[in-house]
Amino acid sequence: MRELVYYVAVSLDGFIAGPEGQFDAFLVEGDHMDAGIDRFPDAIPTRIAEVLGIDQGTGPFDTVLMGANTYEVGLPDVTSPYRHLEQFVLTHRSYPPAEGVTFTDRDPVELVRELKAADGKDIWLCGGGTLASELIGEIDRLVLKRQPLLFGAGIPVFAAGTYDPALFRRVSNRDFESGVSMTEYVRA
Repeated sequence: MRELVYYVAVSLDGFIAGPEGQFDAFLVEGDHMDAGIDRFPDAIPTRIAEVLGIDQGTGPFDTVLMGANTYEVGLPDVTSPYRHLEQFVLTHRSYPPAEGVTFTDRDPVELVRELKAADGKDIWLCGGGTLASELIGEIDRLVLKRQPLLFGAGIPVFAAGTYDPALFRRVSNRDFESGVSMTEYVRA
């Protein structure tokens, strides 16, 4: 069965973006980058992967889910950021059609359960924190790229909500010279 994998960069104080939605303080150079690309080449935007010559066919994902704020990062220039994946933007906002992108206001849990029941590779939950909170009961695997910085405020890895406690078991941890730690958890 397919897994829903929340693979995301996070600050030491638990934010995936700063107070204005900024994420440019995250380290994008260093030894952690090669490890991330080796493991998750399909989590690189298509245009960037093409320029860098990254083979995205070897990755674990064939589908990506994101909320509106995550999708809007590339707008107006990039309307289909992960052309190599089936893309779903879960939103109540209205957008012009974009090639390879499905905009939907469906119940995220219902959509994920439907996707998990279908054949295919794993499903990447790209962001953001509100969507992650709505899907907490469906997340099978967390891969957190803990960055050595503090935002002080911003978008949390999981938005505040009323959900049942969820226990995860750490299956791996790797520390890099860059100061980034990549820790992977599976649902216990």
